[in-house]
Amino acid sequence: MQSIENFLEFALEKGVCYEDDKIYLYNKLLDIKEQCEPQEDASDAEWELYETRLWGAVMLRPSEINAEFWSKYGLESAEVATEYLYQLEKDVDYIKTKQIAKNVKWDYSSKYGNLEITINLSKPEKDPRDIAKAIEIQKKQESAGIDPYPKCLLCKENEGFAGNLNHPARQNIRLIPLQLNENDKNEWYFQYSPYSYYNEHCIILSGKHSPMHINKETFKRMLTFLKQFPHYFIGSNTDIPIVGGSILTHDHYQGGRHQMPMVTAETFFEYQKKSVKIELLKWPLSTIRLTADSADDLVDLSDYILQKWIGYSDESVEIVAVTKGQRHNAITPIARVIENFDGNKQFQIDLVLRNNRTSEEYPDGIFHPHKEWHHIKKENIGLIEVMGLAILPGRLKADLESGKYTQEYIGEVFEHVLEDAGVFKQNEEGIAAFKRFCESIF
Repeated sequence: MQSIENFLEFALEKGVCYEDDKIYLYNKLLDIKEQCEPQEDASDAEWELYETRLWGAVMLRPSEINAEFWSKYGLESAEVATEYLYQLEKDVDYIKTKQIAKNVKWDYSSKYGNLEITINLSKPEKDPRDIAKAIEIQKKQESAGIDPYPKCLLCKENEGFAGNLNHPARQNIRLIPLQLNENDKNEWYFQYSPYSYYNEHCIILSGKHSPMHINKETFKRMLTFLKQFPHYFIGSNTDIPIVGGSILTHDHYQGGRHQMPMVTAETFFEYQKKSVKIELLKWPLSTIRLTADSADDLVDLSDYILQKWIGYSDESVEIVAVTKGQRHNAITPIARVIENFDGNKQFQIDLVLRNNRTSEEYPDGIFHPHKEWHHIKKENIGLIEVMGLAILPGRLKADLESGKYTQEYIGEVFEHVLEDAGVFKQNEEGIAAFKRFCESIF
């Protein structure tokens, strides 16, 4: 850990605090050091809690950063505003650039186009001492009848939270309030992901701790976001288990400034419905792409397709909408702004059809990575991987280095994993079934 003097000089150099506050901040940091500095043999997690506390002490307040963000947005551009916040969060070590740099990345050429493969090494392994302490904290909270605060990692109450061994410190996070719909009573906030899986990986989160839910309002919010930040894409995990993300308890979207492999997927069939161009993608996950000048037209058609898909069954390809009152069909939506051949801007939504039904043969999910691929990937196929970016476990790095697996083999397995998750397979039977669904609704 660098000295308090050097730490403060670095913070001033990066512009995360004001020169006029230098003496005040120095004394504040000195107090934290004297009161809270861990012992030399403390775990990495304990040191991280301490260092985050230091950043929280010097960093500009949320109101100041919020004002600066919207000033840059209004006087310069949306790109300048997001670049400001992204760089700031890297400077204060909220975005873990050093850890992210450890990730192993490569491209794999599949029959669907390029796929991006990442072995995730950025999240550090937990120290057994921290695990034991965290369990003890949890037991004490449960015995005292205390609800966790914040309720999850996506709650707005994380802003400024000191953290503990059960919950990371967040004194160095800053949230930007958003208005996503004129009549939307819910608050929404914009932030970045600490372990960015791609450039400017952002999260748009609900101000209420309420479950994931995909409906017409979802599509409205996504397209409203794009009107404000057209240089980003935005997408959502589904709102049901197995085919959803890791956090289904808090409504949120993800976005960023990165062209995912799915964007360049080829088309194998097209429709036209009024002003909307409809394409079926040559992609391992069954995807309907909608493109139009009007955001409202896309919202209406997306909701129409969602409602039709929720109730759709085709047992010839294992698709059953409901069993024992449990819904199985859902959609993973992804939206972006594109430039057409005339140079005009258009809105585009990819609707990825998902189904989470299980069977005796596939207890983890019929449309989930099958058992023969679990040595590479057995977790849910969520939004990021739907778009062709694999997030694979860190254990694979040693397997690569020992020669147990090759990059080519891992890429091939990821391709199979995505194919398993597709409800209409990219074969003659699957394509015919996909067209049957579309022709029944268009």
